[in-house]
Formats: sequence, structure tokens, C-alpha cells
Amino acid sequence: KERSLHTFDAVLEEYKDQIVNDSLVRRHLKDLQATLLEQNLIRLIEPFSRVEIAHVAELISLPLPSVESKLSQMILDKKFLGILDQGTGELVVFDEPICDNTYEAS
Repeated sequence: KERSLHTFDAVLEEYKDQIVNDSLVRRHLKDLQATLLEQNLIRLIEPFSRVEIAHVAELISLPLPSVESKLSQMILDKKFLGILDQGTGELVVFDEPICDNTYEAS
């Protein structure tokens, strides 16, 4: 099934009148939209170890500040390991650390 954020936004706009009146549906759709954005961002940054944030924003067709904010939130929530280098405007993604069980028993 398609996981397009833009298709989701178009459907939300089309059925805006029905959605606005129901707070439960509105809250769930907001959560779904956040989840879709996270999944799309993870899928976009997956092949990179270092990528310009502006390039990610261009690929996902969203404003740079919102992409930067979401990436920052995802790093803090430990959705992936990385840092935002604001000096160079890049996202640096780290590999998952290898768990060493050598000293676990001591």
C-alpha cells in the first residue's frame, strides 16, 4: 500500500469538513501523519551516512525548518542514531553500535 505523505494530506484536505468535527479522529490522524512522516524520513535517509538537510527537505517536498525539527525530534526519541550539524547543514547518521557482551557477567 502507498505510504505517501502528500496523498494523505490531499485526502485530509478533501474530507476536512468531516474530520474537523470529530476530535478523536482528528487526534488519530495527527498521530498517523507524524508516523508517516517519520517512516518517509527514515526511508529517505537510510542509504546515507551524511546528507544535507536541505536535500532531504527537497526530496520529501516539505519546508526545511519542519524537516529539521522532525529530524531533531527523531534523534532525541532515538528513532535513529545521528546528529544535526548546523554548521554545515548536514545530518550525520551513525551505525548501530555493536553490543559487546564480554563484561556482562562480571
